[in-house]
Amino acid sequence: MTPVPFVKVAGTGNDFILLDRRRKPFAGSLPRFAREWCDRRRGIGADGILVVQPSQRADARMRIFNSDGSEAEMCGNGLRCLAWYLHTQNDLEHRNGAEITIDTRAGLMRAQIKSGGRVRLYLSRPKGLRLGIRLTHAAKKLQVHAINSGVPHAILLTSNLGKVDLGTLGPAIRRHRVFKPAGTNVNLVQIESPHRISIRTYERGVEGETLACGTGAVASVLIGAALGRLSSPVRVKTAGGEELSVGFHQGRRPWEMLYLEGPARILFQGEIRP
Repeated sequence: MTPVPFVKVAGTGNDFILLDRRRKPFAGSLPRFAREWCDRRRGIGADGILVVQPSQRADARMRIFNSDGSEAEMCGNGLRCLAWYLHTQNDLEHRNGAEITIDTRAGLMRAQIKSGGRVRLYLSRPKGLRLGIRLTHAAKKLQVHAINSGVPHAILLTSNLGKVDLGTLGPAIRRHRVFKPAGTNVNLVQIESPHRISIRTYERGVEGETLACGTGAVASVLIGAALGRLSSPVRVKTAGGEELSVGFHQGRRPWEMLYLEGPARILFQGEIRP
């Protein structure tokens, strides 16, 4: 079979296999490709694959497939990685400060190249805010909050991030009847100050804890702001140790000019020979 060129990219601990298919459509099954090559023992290893396609209304279109083969609406860190990749291409070179537009299932997104290898992603207004949802897990009553920051997220505030068993709690909340039928991502959040939080995320589709989640960082900050405990901008320390920055303007309409900023890198490139 024809070799498949790929680029391995990473943003704040989230890693992806990027397939640039703007000039030639992908011939095989993308869900099957994601399941096979995201495997960290038998494939390249990644949280998901980013598929770059042509777009009539943007610089490019992005589709993202999780490591289990399911397709997500969008991914904050994936979008930043794609924007950085497009920034490095000779056919789409943007100076620092210029904007790149990316078409996604969640709508049209804008990314801005910043100095120091950082990318700022401007997000559409979130939806589905729900505060104070009461759940029961392992005979314990929990209070979680929910919001859709491009994909659905549930947020649980804690005073001791490291002691929570996310491997058990994550799947229970992710599949709870309250969040059916689509399910939800699950974030544990420890508020350090009005401008700083630490988070851990159990990602739907990966079905495990990841080192970072861009939309999870945004969702966690917005919930903290809705509860009156956070103010823009907020530094978000991820499980991988790197930091993201989330900012917004609370004007007459909530959460205007919402952005996610952090580092993005190209790790290596190669060819897959199926």
